[in-house]
Amino acid sequence: MTRPIAFITGASSGIGAATATLLAHEGYDLVLVARREDRLSALANEFAGIGATSEIVAADLSDRQGLQRAVERAGAGDVDLLVSNAGVSAYGPFSEIDPHDLERAWTLNADATPALTRAVLPSMLDRGHGGVITVASNLAFSAGVSAPPEGVGRTLPKRALYVGAKAGTVAFTRVLATELAGTGVHATVVCPGLVSSEWNGGASQLPNAMTPQDVARAAWAAFSHGEILCLPGLEAIDPLDQLASAERLIMSGNLGADLATRYQA
Repeated sequence: MTRPIAFITGASSGIGAATATLLAHEGYDLVLVARREDRLSALANEFAGIGATSEIVAADLSDRQGLQRAVERAGAGDVDLLVSNAGVSAYGPFSEIDPHDLERAWTLNADATPALTRAVLPSMLDRGHGGVITVASNLAFSAGVSAPPEGVGRTLPKRALYVGAKAGTVAFTRVLATELAGTGVHATVVCPGLVSSEWNGGASQLPNAMTPQDVARAAWAAFSHGEILCLPGLEAIDPLDQLASAERLIMSGNLGADLATRYQA
């Protein structure tokens, strides 16, 4: 029997490496995508010891040519699970972000996920099974939050570019999941909080940060159970119901020809 294939971006460290390790143990062969080929080779050697075959794609997905190489490989027709994980913080006042850095960060954080997803979906739909796991962030829900949550103990970063991209990833995946209902193909978006990893220069390596391994465990469990939105550290699910209710109220209340009273002269 052939093993299913998981295509994982940002696989050289952190959540990506932890997810690759978990999936190798779950019986997947792997396509490992990241910039650091030496790290990917080390992982491939490790996975070979447990019977998993790894293909390495050394590519920078913030570069349009690198992204295109990854998209072409993703579209080969043999991918059973896409894990779109690669990302960069790009924190800082939006007015001061270098335009070149802005382009690269947006390409990686916003454009890569739909491009890769579009590449893998046709073959998954033809087979009637498969899935997409996208990795966003707890910060995707922070647009209206000016102060850090209780217990974080630090100010929130200047994050307009990052939050814009990650909120888009959340919305994209949630809507995609509804389009895929009944096809045998599933989509899950994972929104971790602080994660102790090398990401963003290791700034989140704090006592209250979750391990990449636990994020990977949550992502796999959520995907396996058919959950669309995974928040690894959120114990109560009431906020998810409230979010859905608020969205329905906004959608229904903002329809019609009558202008809201506050906007009438």
